[in-house]
Amino acid sequence: MSLPGSPRLPYDRLPAGLRAAIDAVLGSPVVAVSARTGGFSPGPAAVVTSADGRRAFVKAVGTPLNPDTPRLLRAEALVMAGLPASLPVPPLRAHVEWADGPDEWVALAFEAFDGDSAPLPWTPQAAAAVVDGLTELARAATPCPVPDLPTLGERVDGPLSAWAELAAEPPSDLHPWEAESLEWLGAVPDRLAAGGWLGGDTLVHGDLRADNLLFGADASVAFVDWAWAVRGADWVDTVLFALDAATQGGVDPEWLVGRSPLVAAAEPRQVTDLVVAMTGMWARSMRRPPPPGLPTLRSFQRAFHDTALAWSMRRVAAGLV
Repeated sequence: MSLPGSPRLPYDRLPAGLRAAIDAVLGSPVVAVSARTGGFSPGPAAVVTSADGRRAFVKAVGTPLNPDTPRLLRAEALVMAGLPASLPVPPLRAHVEWADGPDEWVALAFEAFDGDSAPLPWTPQAAAAVVDGLTELARAATPCPVPDLPTLGERVDGPLSAWAELAAEPPSDLHPWEAESLEWLGAVPDRLAAGGWLGGDTLVHGDLRADNLLFGADASVAFVDWAWAVRGADWVDTVLFALDAATQGGVDPEWLVGRSPLVAAAEPRQVTDLVVAMTGMWARSMRRPPPPGLPTLRSFQRAFHDTALAWSMRRVAAGLV
């Protein structure tokens, strides 16, 4: 199984001016490119080798490919500027802004990581290694080292409205459990608000899945793509990752979070409500037209919705509400 994602523009099809700007910040012209797949950006991602022999991971995108993705790269650059070197995150070398008339382009260059993409499909052993890495990451990133980062409550305001929107005009193809539970599902924002919005002072990645993870030769795990980072509860990333491991490997998410001391210390009903909220977010998103340059995104979201729905039903049936 290959990493999920959308088709990416080849590196050599970036505008020549942008490639020259990347050469300049790397300090030596790029002479070799090894493309990387996975991730939902229409722009290129590649490990490049410069004439001086140094390697870097470079990703870039412009408004002609997708009008929203440049904003995400800028957000990631701001987060990276605040991360301490002690965290298992490849350092950012350079942030490039380049324009051609009304077209805006952004590129980020990182130190190349000596390792490989996540091994898909997930196995219990590989997924458990990620959970262990997330436990160490959360402890090292508490208190949150990035100043002025939004809280999880501020970031999830939009996704939490999904069930209310679906309840106002229920789609005909809702799962029967969803259709029968819309009132309870729509109250998830009130329940999360009453519990403090999953608050905390931990750096939360917020987008944990296989294409945002790297495995080192020493079995270490590195975490990349920090555009959605927030401050929140220390267990949130583990629950989000469990959804990925279940969707892209069939690993039992309940078994996986059961390995985490962070999730074990969390309020079970809050864990359930996070899974319910994610189910609603994907239930709404998967029914929308695909965004520009991202033709595979909606089918990916549908797969995650189905996993999150099954896990939500299971936790509700077990009384974890």
